[in-house]
Amino acid sequence: MNAKRMVKTFVILMILITNVGCDQISKNIVRHHIGYNQRIALLHNYMTLTKVENTGAFLSMGHSLPRVINLLLLIILPLVALAVALVYLFLKNNLSAYRIAGICFIIGGGLGNIYDRIFHGSVTDFLHIDFVLFQTGIFNLADVSIMTGMFILLSEELFNRVKLKFGTSEV
Repeated sequence: MNAKRMVKTFVILMILITNVGCDQISKNIVRHHIGYNQRIALLHNYMTLTKVENTGAFLSMGHSLPRVINLLLLIILPLVALAVALVYLFLKNNLSAYRIAGICFIIGGGLGNIYDRIFHGSVTDFLHIDFVLFQTGIFNLADVSIMTGMFILLSEELFNRVKLKFGTSEV
């Protein structure tokens, strides 16, 4: 294995381990120190900690599905998609650092939530933000990781399109 591939592998593994680790540590703290539906105000009630267990996906969608369909849609298919993304990361040689980071954040967040579904039967969510004009649902650090990864990928794509449109390598 050449040095460039070793560095790429190391970076990928460190991003994944950091994402899954931070997510699982935060959920473990919440599981052990915050009661169900207990509300802890942070930042003048603009951010609150509220422990809930989500048996579905985004905003509890799919929580009432039959067990077999729930297993297929919320564990098996996401694991296959994450495995494909991981293989893509390791096999594709000309990925930008941004693309690698974005995909790693998505995989790391996905793994964190799938781990919860497999070993806890639900995903522990605990963060809520009130932006005055709108509020978020209750989410966790894995969700933040997934959104961060999507933001990185979309930003890179937008940046690349702007470069192409204006025909310059420096924008």
